[in-house]
Amino acid sequence: MHIPTSPQRIRTDFIVVGAGVAGLRAAIELARAGRVLVIAKDTLRESSSEYAQGGIAAALSDDDEVELHEQDTIVAGDGLCNLAAVRTLVEEGPAVIEQLIEWGTAFDRDGAKLLFAREGAHSRNRVLHAHGDSTGREILRTLLHHARSFENISFQSFAAVTDLLVKDGEVTGACALDERNDSTVLVEARAVLLATGGLGRVFENTTNPDVATGDGVACAYRAGAAISDIEFVQFHPTALYGEGAPRFLLSEALRGEGAYLRDAAGERFMHRYHPLKELAPRDVVSRSIVMELRASGDPSVFLDLTHLRAGLVRERFPRIYETCLRYGVDLETSPAPVRPAAHYAMGGVQTDLSGQTTMKRLYAAGEAACTGVHGANRLASNSLLEGVVFGARAGQAMASLCDGPGALAAAPPPALFPRIAERELRAIAWNSCGVLRNGPELSAAYTKLRSRTLEPLDRADRGAFELRNMHQVATLISFAALAREESRGGHYRIDFPHKSAEFEKHSTIARAGEDAKLKFV
Repeated sequence: MHIPTSPQRIRTDFIVVGAGVAGLRAAIELARAGRVLVIAKDTLRESSSEYAQGGIAAALSDDDEVELHEQDTIVAGDGLCNLAAVRTLVEEGPAVIEQLIEWGTAFDRDGAKLLFAREGAHSRNRVLHAHGDSTGREILRTLLHHARSFENISFQSFAAVTDLLVKDGEVTGACALDERNDSTVLVEARAVLLATGGLGRVFENTTNPDVATGDGVACAYRAGAAISDIEFVQFHPTALYGEGAPRFLLSEALRGEGAYLRDAAGERFMHRYHPLKELAPRDVVSRSIVMELRASGDPSVFLDLTHLRAGLVRERFPRIYETCLRYGVDLETSPAPVRPAAHYAMGGVQTDLSGQTTMKRLYAAGEAACTGVHGANRLASNSLLEGVVFGARAGQAMASLCDGPGALAAAPPPALFPRIAERELRAIAWNSCGVLRNGPELSAAYTKLRSRTLEPLDRADRGAFELRNMHQVATLISFAALAREESRGGHYRIDFPHKSAEFEKHSTIARAGEDAKLKFV
């Protein structure tokens, strides 16, 4: 779609791109400082937050401490956590949970007491759930209800943000595609928050919703912001695998309740890879499953809950149970075929602890951002907490901007789109940048992605812009993964299978003209 000579311009005080947990929490904070426009690419309920089953972690139980949550997060992060970010997360976590409860979030309880569960790599039972396996949905419901109580928060659905508006190195707004009337809108604002969620759709197999195309990372990179740790992608070990079935997430909490992983012969195998067996960190479990499948040639392993108390799965995980049943698996009586799928991005748009990116007036929060809080591997159930904690902090920082940009930005140049089919792109990402990586395949993937011709289209819809962003993100992942010649957390190189002190640093990629410049800091 060509941008008209004089596209429609509107003005607001703050733009929040994304209506998940991080975006809504920021919008609530911003409501006291001016008009807030929340832009959602799909319906207001279609976000990664909506699909977050596992829970939200916080040191609230009687036998838990903030320091223990901190230590578990650092251990999972495999030497790469930003310690200040971790401390901020775990210290502010209990208060934000109490605030969510005050606003109406109905976490699961045993009588009057909150019910805490344990998940992989946690040393205490500290994970709260809502309706068993619908925690993200419940928190999102609460925040959306609260946000709608503010008159100066407005929502725009079915609009894709295609680029950021930049003037003299400052972000002054965003360019959005309004599909309902096939028009382009330039939205001017004091500041923009990118809370666009994940990038899982870049990969052939993912637990993420279709909207997770890495839009925030791609837009920020094109505008000139730095991208950090983008090579670290978490592959969830247990996604439902079967003909005609979606790669539906089978939560970490199932293994927390005692589920076993078995091979096709019915034998447990995790003891060969880690002393915590099924409760090992996610990256270890995912690699272990892939290694088992490569050795056996089988299409999947199996998650077995049949030894658990009758009725437990149906009671504790009703959404998971019903979805599996829909695709022919009764978890009470049959193991579910599973294999890893792309699940979460530890890296993203580089920010400080207030969501500020490397560009003035541009902020990011949630999965689209990288504070370094997750290091090389996210601890289970820290993502919803991150969205609430750092979404609020970003909102507070943005609200302190009293002045607007000095001048209106020109419309961005016409977009150029890669000549590549989405299926091919996702296969390249999965096969070369997936659970197990190596130098020659990464180099070939980067070369192939970089060599794609970019050209204008006479008519571009949301899908074309999404493909453009996915291509950009896949290129950045392959570039950073090739440069990191070690294995750490979610990044595993077969040709460099050990950690290296040389790479105990964060990767940073920024544009240098039409090229990308990468450094480790």
